[in-house]
Amino acid sequence: MKPMPHDHDHCNHLPGEACSADHAHDTAPRLVPPPLSLYVHLPWCVRKCPYCDFNSHQAKGELPFEAYIDALLRDLDQDLPLVWGRVVHSVFFGGGTPSLFPPEAIDRFLQQASARLRFAPNAEITLETNPGTAEHGRFDRYRAAGVNRLSFGIQSFDDAALKRLGRIHDSGEAERAVKMAQDAGYDNFNIDLMYALPEQTLAGAEADLERAFALQPAHISHYQLTLEPNTVFFARPPQGIPDEDNAWDMQEHCQALLAQAGFGQYEVSAYARPGRQSAHNLNYWRFGDYLGIGAGAHGKISSGAAEHVLRRWKLKHPQAYMDSAGSPASFGGDEVIAADRLPFEYMLNLLRLHEGFGLRDFESRTGLSRSVLDAPLAEAVQRGWLEVSGDHVQPTELGRRFTNDVVSLFLEE
Repeated sequence: MKPMPHDHDHCNHLPGEACSADHAHDTAPRLVPPPLSLYVHLPWCVRKCPYCDFNSHQAKGELPFEAYIDALLRDLDQDLPLVWGRVVHSVFFGGGTPSLFPPEAIDRFLQQASARLRFAPNAEITLETNPGTAEHGRFDRYRAAGVNRLSFGIQSFDDAALKRLGRIHDSGEAERAVKMAQDAGYDNFNIDLMYALPEQTLAGAEADLERAFALQPAHISHYQLTLEPNTVFFARPPQGIPDEDNAWDMQEHCQALLAQAGFGQYEVSAYARPGRQSAHNLNYWRFGDYLGIGAGAHGKISSGAAEHVLRRWKLKHPQAYMDSAGSPASFGGDEVIAADRLPFEYMLNLLRLHEGFGLRDFESRTGLSRSVLDAPLAEAVQRGWLEVSGDHVQPTELGRRFTNDVVSLFLEE
């Protein structure tokens, strides 16, 4: 979704943003459309996991792959006027389990999408994959279709833990799936791992990381199991979930192990080898734009002409979505973000990043003057949560521990 980090150290604009040597501030800020990404939601999975609150639906019988791709293309055609002429820097197939879709379906979608949108020559194209659906030969064909990054939802290498989490794969299948992808030429891939799992010990969390390191991923997402509303685990919490202190010990210990292994933390739960940060997710966190197509997909689009930021989301149920895709009846909702809410929405994303943000970026992404941040910034600095150096704002170590509290300062009562 976002262009990869660039080398213009003299200026913190991103590609696609205006940049001038003098950076004069004698005129009111203008909203400048930021880099654009494309999110594609593929909603089916083999079995719904008890901790999952994503819009995923258990597959029953043959899945309508072709009909769903047709619906995605109608959906895309409908949203195109929002992004005429803009370049797509990344594409992300999320789910559900996107690897249920055959490579031919992904190939057809990408060919049709790139005929409608301008894809950057080096666009990052990620496909989420479940090791339990990995088949030999598929990775070659995903690669030929244009998918150049994979994200493996492994969660743990402990078979007992996987069973408790309701996963359909075991650790052997996880390792074989990654090796199949490597054989197909993939070296840019992410491994998803969770910690603070039921019955998990500090040694168990460490063992999961060591198994992941052995597979040589470019990126690791390492996040705490949380009990989300509307999930089986929320209604019936499993036994043996580590308490807050033990979970914090796991987090600190694992962060140190990741650092030692050469993975730099750049976001709350994201760690990457140098230059291998997720372009797509960085664009989300930098308050970039993204077109969201597919059942339940959310999008955020900035309009320089209208000087507003629009959120649009689609109907969640796959059949209702397919029946209405390409017409406004497929919208779950459309909302222009109110100006007084923009600072909160911006901080909700940017304060997850270790790099912080530039006040000039805040102005170009929101169209608001930096002066609207004066009071909450002063309070955050006074509490030791944020540091301000010239144009740049960055969370402190303490601020990163209390991200939700910091963000809430920017929410107007």
